[in-house]
Amino acid sequence: MAKMWAGRTDGVTSKIADDFNSSISFDSRMFRQDIKGSMAHASMLGACGIIEKTEAEKIIDTLGDILADIESGKLEISKDAEDIHMFIEEVLTERIGDIGKKLHTARSRNDQVALDFRLYLNDETEIIVNKLKDLISEIADKAEEYKTAVMPGYTHLQRAQPITFSHHLLAYAMMFLRDIDRLTDCKKRICVSPIGSCALAGTTYPTDRQFEAEKLGLDSICQNSIDGVSDRDFAVEFLSSLAQIMMHLSRFSEEIVLWSSWEFKFVELSDAFTTGSSIMPQKKNPDMAELVRGKTGRVYGDLIALLTTLKGLPLAYNKDMQEDKESVFDALDTVKASLDVFCGMISEMKANTENMANAAKTGFINATDLADYIVGKGLPFRSAYKISGEIVAFCIKNGFVLETLPLEKYKEYGDFFEESVYFALDLKNCVKRRISEGGTGFESVEKQIDWVRKRI
Repeated sequence: MAKMWAGRTDGVTSKIADDFNSSISFDSRMFRQDIKGSMAHASMLGACGIIEKTEAEKIIDTLGDILADIESGKLEISKDAEDIHMFIEEVLTERIGDIGKKLHTARSRNDQVALDFRLYLNDETEIIVNKLKDLISEIADKAEEYKTAVMPGYTHLQRAQPITFSHHLLAYAMMFLRDIDRLTDCKKRICVSPIGSCALAGTTYPTDRQFEAEKLGLDSICQNSIDGVSDRDFAVEFLSSLAQIMMHLSRFSEEIVLWSSWEFKFVELSDAFTTGSSIMPQKKNPDMAELVRGKTGRVYGDLIALLTTLKGLPLAYNKDMQEDKESVFDALDTVKASLDVFCGMISEMKANTENMANAAKTGFINATDLADYIVGKGLPFRSAYKISGEIVAFCIKNGFVLETLPLEKYKEYGDFFEESVYFALDLKNCVKRRISEGGTGFESVEKQIDWVRKRI
């Protein structure tokens, strides 16, 4: 079958070449954006007098019918088509004849593909931002539920200082809020119209690129037609944002895997988001968290694949750039699925506050509070730090924790020790006294929850 681009060649390629060249299997998902872009282009052609207004209206009406037919299932996208752009144009021409052939005036597939891709990513950005907001909302709800639950905070995976479970969860809310900021900022580079760049050099027709951009809801036009068809920075930046979302999900997954183990037993995941073992009946595996952690590498690979594709390309358009979409689409599908499963998993996750509290009672995580207590008695912090370390060493050697060490023993390290030391070492008091903005204190955590909810 001869192609619509037949002319310089006879337009007949081998079946092997057709299959290798075809992108319909993955770019067909952009049919809405392709039709939307073509409607705007036809409107511009008519408004500028490049084609008759009646012809533009006929094209727009027919494209609307094609869109409705695809969405209803009445029209099936042909797997034999070269790509979604040629498929839509072929159907349009079949339905209205030569008028349909006028749609491609003052346009190339090069700028058309770039436009469709930008429109698609613009739409998908909104979807991902909303999914991130849903997840942040679930985290805020869970933080509200456990805002007084004390647990050990860790550095180097060693018990460090007492914090609240709520405070720990909210750290992830902050990460996902930054992901929203990144995607929102990335949209500024996505919402730039390349249409009118044509193949690379622009066109001799008196087009109105601003008109077309406004019709599409885009913020501006690219200022250089060569850059317009060859720019994929926006896709790299978008993929980079997705990779960071997965990095945050993966870190969260790692902690959930640890917390749900018998060694920690800080949380219990719902049966709906775990699996069992085929041979060990006692097992309850955090497979969803593990899969999210594993799929992170896949999204990283998509980013590296696109960067590698682009790194040696001369200007302007090259067929290599067809490889941009599969990487982005794969990452998109992975991130959306990961956010969906994570949202459900967090919503149904239960905290074992008793185990958290018991873990917090060991490990001397209130040693810094002991040092602060000593500072309150007039000693410099470094001196207080040394005394606290000596007391901890004695406790470890003799089977005490700071709360159970007799006052008489404390007084051997300084006559300034009083009964009030035990109040200072109480874990809930340790948390409560963390009054600095953004800290783990109960009032601070309440403010963080409110702040997060206002942001979304």
